Amino acid sequence: MELKKILEDAVKDHASDIFVVGGKALSYRTNGSIVSIGEKLLPPDTEEILQQIYGFAGRDISTLERDHDDDFSFSLTNVGRFRVNAFMQRGSKAAVLKVVLFQLPDSEVLRIPKQVIDLYERTKGFILVTGPTGSGKSTTLACLIDKINKNREAHIITLEDPLEFLHKHDRSIVSQREIYMDTPSYERGLRAALREAPNVILLGEMRDFETISIAMSAAETGQLVFSTLHTVGAANTIDRIVDVFPANQQKQVRIQISMVLQAVISQQLIPSTKGNLVPAFEIMICNNAIRTMIRESKTYQIDSTIYSSGDTGMVSMDTSIFNLYSEGLITAENALAHSLNPDAMKKKLGMK
Repeated sequence: MELKKILEDAVKDHASDIFVVGGKALSYRTNGSIVSIGEKLLPPDTEEILQQIYGFAGRDISTLERDHDDDFSFSLTNVGRFRVNAFMQRGSKAAVLKVVLFQLPDSEVLRIPKQVIDLYERTKGFILVTGPTGSGKSTTLACLIDKINKNREAHIITLEDPLEFLHKHDRSIVSQREIYMDTPSYERGLRAALREAPNVILLGEMRDFETISIAMSAAETGQLVFSTLHTVGAANTIDRIVDVFPANQQKQVRIQISMVLQAVISQQLIPSTKGNLVPAFEIMICNNAIRTMIRESKTYQIDSTIYSSGDTGMVSMDTSIFNLYSEGLITAENALAHSLNPDAMKKKLGMK
């Protein structure tokens, strides 16, 4: 099996992940669908493919045989970079390859709203991009980092697991660190970043109390901090952050968030009528009213404020979804399935 050609074809088809698992044909995920190539793989086939992968990486496969899982990356000229997690399953070798693109995405082609991309102009504070796994959060953040890189003289430090896009130095200096390969943890990397003269910090994910606490402190001291959470909706995001802290600290944390938070962008990908995926965005820009709601534990009022603040660039998730339906980009069924308030969406769609 000519693996290099398969990887080339997968990258051309905008694959995000490639699966090498016994009992299934070699497969890759693109636009939310899984595409299979060729015949079902047997253990000798996965062994052969893994040998090729380790050859590309210049790595000894005995590490996998000894530890039963292995994490590394490799690059193929004019193809792309791949983050590999190799593992044993049912006694045979298997792997999942994450595609790391050399070419950065185009925000206009991806339909990322201008008011989201314009957040690159902020110079301090906390900006969160949220949504379920696979909703395009990393892509949106890559577009924002690219915009800063091209327009400002700054030191940008990214901490990611894995690196999904490679940024070349432009007007800015971009230092990209991969968790486990370049630093042992988000917390350790973030603490180190604060001593590396950063202007912008991208934190791939906020996983625990310590990381969230350090990230908010960094935003307080004058850096622009981007990060993600697996939440949908600005109100849920704020409550999730507060709930991470002990009860006796939560009042102070609400005050802290109200001061440093600049925006919360929530997104999800919806199957389109053209067979691909289109994004829907909720955009919350922090103003005095929202900062007061955060401080006074009235986050339940945020959704209605977003809905009524369209003139200031805010957009509710259901408004974004309905706009996609109005443009003919998604079906009424998918609009309803992805809405946050199905009853209200039914009325808008004229469904019974």
